[in-house]
Amino acid sequence: MNYTLHQLKIFLKVAEHQSITKASEELYLTQPAVSIQLKKFQDQFDIPLTEVVGRKLYISDFGREIMESANKILHEIEAIDYKTKSFKGHMAGKIKIASASTGKYVMPYFLSGFLRIHSGIDLVMDVTNKTQVVNSLEQNDVDFALVSAMPEHLSLNEVQLVKNKLYLIGGTSIKRNPKTPIRKLFERHPLLFREYGSATRAAMEQFISKEKLPVFKKIELTSNEAVKQALIAGLGYSVMPIIGLKNELKSGDLEIIPYKGLPIVSHWNLVWLSSKKLSPAAEAYLEYVATEKEKIIREMFEWYEKY
Repeated sequence: MNYTLHQLKIFLKVAEHQSITKASEELYLTQPAVSIQLKKFQDQFDIPLTEVVGRKLYISDFGREIMESANKILHEIEAIDYKTKSFKGHMAGKIKIASASTGKYVMPYFLSGFLRIHSGIDLVMDVTNKTQVVNSLEQNDVDFALVSAMPEHLSLNEVQLVKNKLYLIGGTSIKRNPKTPIRKLFERHPLLFREYGSATRAAMEQFISKEKLPVFKKIELTSNEAVKQALIAGLGYSVMPIIGLKNELKSGDLEIIPYKGLPIVSHWNLVWLSSKKLSPAAEAYLEYVATEKEKIIREMFEWYEKY
């Protein structure tokens, strides 16, 4: 056997995605380069690692065994790298964070300074919807999660960060009469919703139900960025967090429309399982957040606190 760590990494990504295309995108390699290395790796085994059925790639049972071994080998190599850095006196390790999608406008500000101080620490952050974030916590796949709605069925520790404020938002391309009751907007225009599993959608639906508001038409979009662009285009209105709307509110492309019962206010919380044994890198990060939190909020979110 004469395979390389590079080939192990490529095979593992192909196996995870069951796709050479997706593996090449994640590894920043061309598809031919991935295919060549995958073939060289396969040539060292008498038993097929993959098979193609109807143009779709599948991992064989033997391939899954190799996949598991490759994962262990690469984790051990990673551990050696971190131990080497530690012996040199550098904080080293990996921190894994799952963040609700709107949290991408929050979490980077609470990470950048820490990662500048501790260059030996690697970060993996998955930005997805609330359902997937909670699942990552349940499976103990991450060190921390950033959520605005706390999952009540889990025993968690938490650090409260910035507020999460949801307002009724519309694009200024829709010319509305200021004298028209705001309730009429719900009767005459589509409402833009996030997908099922989103905390933003849940909060919006609870508000609509509580206020007994009519829904003329629903449009469902799978990210706050998509909702934002649809609002600017004049597709309708939405109840959504303003944390990602700084530039659009400033430029006048979007506007906050005052309505009773709004804003809906919660907090972004950094959470982790109460039973989790945190790594030295994760412990160091918590110390950083505790020390720097108020400064970060004051310097980076001053505009936001005014709303």
